[in-house]
Amino acid sequence: MGLLGLDIGTSGCKATIFDYDGTVKGQSYVEYSLVSPRPGWQELDPEVVWNSVKQVIISALSSYRGEAIKAISVSSFGESVIPVDQNGNVLYNSIMYIDPRGGEEANALEEMLGIDEVLSITGVSIHPMYSLSKIMWIKKHIPDVYGCTWKFLLYADFVLFKLGARPHTDYSLAARTMAFDVVNKCWSEKILSTAEIEPAKFGEPVQSGSVVGEVSIHIAKELGLSTGVLLVAGGHDQPCAALGAGVIRDNVAVDGMGTTECITPAFDHAVISKRMAASGFACVPHVKKDMYVTYAFNFTSGSLLRWFRDNFGSEFRTEAERTGKNIYELLIDKATQGPSGLYLLPHFAGAATPYMDPEAKGAIIGLKIDHGKADLIKAILEGITYEMMVNLEHLKDAGIEVNELRAVGGMAKSEVFLQLKADMIGKRIVSLNVSEAGTLGVAMLAGTASGVYPSLDAAVEKLVKVKKVFLPNEQQHEIYLEKYQTYTRIYPAVKEIYAKT
Repeated sequence: MGLLGLDIGTSGCKATIFDYDGTVKGQSYVEYSLVSPRPGWQELDPEVVWNSVKQVIISALSSYRGEAIKAISVSSFGESVIPVDQNGNVLYNSIMYIDPRGGEEANALEEMLGIDEVLSITGVSIHPMYSLSKIMWIKKHIPDVYGCTWKFLLYADFVLFKLGARPHTDYSLAARTMAFDVVNKCWSEKILSTAEIEPAKFGEPVQSGSVVGEVSIHIAKELGLSTGVLLVAGGHDQPCAALGAGVIRDNVAVDGMGTTECITPAFDHAVISKRMAASGFACVPHVKKDMYVTYAFNFTSGSLLRWFRDNFGSEFRTEAERTGKNIYELLIDKATQGPSGLYLLPHFAGAATPYMDPEAKGAIIGLKIDHGKADLIKAILEGITYEMMVNLEHLKDAGIEVNELRAVGGMAKSEVFLQLKADMIGKRIVSLNVSEAGTLGVAMLAGTASGVYPSLDAAVEKLVKVKKVFLPNEQQHEIYLEKYQTYTRIYPAVKEIYAKT
């Protein structure tokens, strides 16, 4: 029998079917787009997402030759909620976390409760991106929608509900609402009463990996599934990817290296402090029981290589097409040997943690007439790695030590880049046999809940294998450590320059 993992992203959804040994047996991906009904507004149509989910399930099953699917679980991005009535009808598009609506509501919460109170309960700092701010906006500006709403569901919960599950929200996604008590694992009466939002409008909080229903008969028939397929609570995409990479103990983190980059360390107790909050680090329940994670991230990572490709790399694109080599691996291979002599500040779309500065600007410093494209490629690789070094330093200052990074994502395919990261950061970097950490993580949850694996620890032991270990070259590390001290001075200087323009 097989396990089906679904991942719901902001721009597309994926279905992956695994056998019990973790081998991919079927896979499909479908893209969709955000909609902007007014300038600045960003929404996602849940019906488009649901139809896309059905499409990827049907497509993945069409190439699957194994036995029947035993269980399904889902991961998704966080924050954005979907108002539904008791029949599951969508009442309004989900307002995305990048949408400015909810700013006034967040400010009102800050005045009534204070930053410290909300942080101590929810593990996050008050911000308009969270679900609660958006729900307060809906109640104020479109009260008919609010009044008709039976439940506000996050995307993983919505998909499972449409498949036949009872309304629920797992702890890791609930933590992205700014209304959840992350220590006591319940909706916060104090925060919700202050916001004047009824707790009954949320799903039941459950531990990731809990069985929450079975695929309904009519949906099973429509999608080509057997009856009796178990539906299992999944989680927020980042902790699901952490599980899929085997990050289930202290001092280890997954490094998701794609368009953006996110380091997700795990720890065995809630770490909630002003120091964490000052760096933009949340405290979120892991999908593994009694553990927590946080997120250190950079908005522009692999996207900077794409920017280089699109603006300066036509000859490299031609070479990649001629040789059949992945364009990004080719670009990395073309990078100059040794330090570039340049400093690149990768804030091309604002700064994420630890600055959380949407107005931050990127910069390239140190250019000389003899610098070429190979130097610029290397500067990109160095810049995005320096940025994560800043994050690791802030994590350490907040009490979270990371000794090993488990690399997943598109850029993790380059051994050249992984060695560079090890040399620069001075830590052990591990590549894995995992190609789909996110969907593998929810497949582990599905498999454990359905009795395929006796525990998540056993699932990790069976399915996650180290492919290669990259240890730092101490001589190179010392060189980069000295250059890092210069790098840390660039963001404040650029910020000051633009503050005066």
